[in-house]
Amino acid sequence: MKTFIVDSFTKESFKGNPAGVCFVEGNISDDKMLSIAQELNLSETAFIKKTEKENIFSIRYFSPIMEIPLCGHATLASAKIIFNQKQLSEINFVTEAGINLKVGKEDDNIIMEFPIYNLEESSVSDETLNALKLENIIYCGYCSELKILMLEISDTQILAELKPDFHALKKSQKSINGISISSRSNNDGYDFHSRFFWPWSGGEEDPVTGGTHTFLSKYWMKKLGKKKMKSFQSSKRTGQMDLEIINENKVLIKSQAVIILEGNILA
Repeated sequence: MKTFIVDSFTKESFKGNPAGVCFVEGNISDDKMLSIAQELNLSETAFIKKTEKENIFSIRYFSPIMEIPLCGHATLASAKIIFNQKQLSEINFVTEAGINLKVGKEDDNIIMEFPIYNLEESSVSDETLNALKLENIIYCGYCSELKILMLEISDTQILAELKPDFHALKKSQKSINGISISSRSNNDGYDFHSRFFWPWSGGEEDPVTGGTHTFLSKYWMKKLGKKKMKSFQSSKRTGQMDLEIINENKVLIKSQAVIILEGNILA
């Protein structure tokens, strides 16, 4: 099985978020896909399969723990490989849930059209805040489609320096896939910063997370009054993306990716 590792949401090697990309031929079981994701041990591995149409591919995403419904950086990584191999101007990925993800390119940039999800106002327990080592939040919302809590805090420096107690964090919540924490930027060339913690479904921290921008984009559009924004993810590896809200249902996510490794899975 042809397999790649690609660093997404960056133009520098060993930055951004590494994703595995496997090109499936024939049938493959869910258990084997999960085993491969565990073997690669990246935040997500995408499994791509051709359809009868040259520019349409099915796509599934697995973390080392479970199948993930939607993943931005693994979609970006998959598009990077396909655009390098084929003379195509547009790709359509179809997820396991039937979501159609249209992806185009512009010079070195890859532009993904993702759905927009709403946040329902919610609350967060003291146990979760203590595990995150946070004292105050501005807002708490919940994205039901992705089962993710979103917290806004007041300062990007606090965000960058967060060192959660992941054991306590996992114990503090039972029914979510992750927590996205975000803050308005402070005149640094970006509109907002974020980080994503997900011990329930992936690992401790996802370095750069396109999927959370399905709701972060709309949230910050309303707060900032802007349809075009720049987002920075302040994990140790860091990453960035440009966002453009094109209608109430779609956001364009634009960034770059670097191919790191190419090989074959023999098992």
